[in-house]
Amino acid sequence: MPADTPLSNRLDDDDYPAYTMGRAAEMLGTTPGFLRAIGEARLITPLRSEGGHRRYSRYQLRIAARARELVDRGTPIEAACRIVILEDQLEEAQRINAEYRAAREASGGSAPAAS
Repeated sequence: MPADTPLSNRLDDDDYPAYTMGRAAEMLGTTPGFLRAIGEARLITPLRSEGGHRRYSRYQLRIAARARELVDRGTPIEAACRIVILEDQLEEAQRINAEYRAAREASGGSAPAAS
């Protein structure tokens, strides 16, 4: 989002990198090391400020919070990150499938019969 975008629009944007690493860790009740670890596991990729500092969005914090829940239950961090990625992929596939079905129903078509 460009810097000339009004502040109110940026604050409503789930993808706007509004949170520093320290603030993000505080909000999640975790450490900056945890955020670095899930970044290394490629669960989230924080944006970088002009000074090179990590900045996180609300969407990324929700993803990190889900990973933390799994880690807190004893799941190794790498496995927790993979679980969250798979959950996200499944949710996206279900959304696409629902849109496909709605479009087919709206066009009067039906799904092909299974063979």
